Amino acid sequence: MIEESLVVIVRALISFFTLLIYTRLLGKQQMGNLTYFDYINGITIGSMAGTLATDLSTEAWVHWLGLTVFVSVVGLLQYTDLKNRYLSKVVDSEPVVVIQNGKILENNLKTARVTRDELFMQLRQKNMFDITQVQYAILEPDGNFSVLPKAAHQPVTPKDLNIPVQPAEMMTEVIHDGVVLKQNLEQRSKDMAWLRLQLKAQGIQDPKEVSFAAILPNGLLYVDKFEDRVSNKADISDYKGPF
Repeated sequence: MIEESLVVIVRALISFFTLLIYTRLLGKQQMGNLTYFDYINGITIGSMAGTLATDLSTEAWVHWLGLTVFVSVVGLLQYTDLKNRYLSKVVDSEPVVVIQNGKILENNLKTARVTRDELFMQLRQKNMFDITQVQYAILEPDGNFSVLPKAAHQPVTPKDLNIPVQPAEMMTEVIHDGVVLKQNLEQRSKDMAWLRLQLKAQGIQDPKEVSFAAILPNGLLYVDKFEDRVSNKADISDYKGPF
């Protein structure tokens, strides 16, 4: 019993780190953007790794070899997808237009095996409750729908109104758990003297008092201290237990 437990622990560690290395090699494709083929591959790889960890009826290396071959094939397909557009469409399929100028394209819906109810649900989730306002609806390879409203129903932008706007910037974290991230400060062309001055303006003498601080897109410093001085804290829980 103890020997079997030790074997499982060792095999689980091998499986864990093998899976960690292989998933890093396969890239960082966002979960929401996975195609059906990617989804099935993920399930299969996870199943093979689980078998490698717990199936004591066969040699571990057999499962490890199978997992390695499967991941290698997936990686090879990913590489060829980048190099060959036709193969990419064969493996991952391609977008399908299901609504054009407010008209449902039944044949395309049938080919994609999507029902009208599923189509209407996806439109509602895109805040499109009137099909006559839809110029195009496209079923993407990852199963999501992209919807383009007709021009008369698209939101007005500052460009439409000729309103001048500032270039968009990102928020940059500069203090994390009391530690100053000097590299991020330099990326926004700031230094420690500027940071200390900003902190003092908010009554903070030491960065260690700060849980999180970031330079906002408008150049101002947002600061959140470890000590929260919030009166009448919101409590949405109705459970008084410890967990």
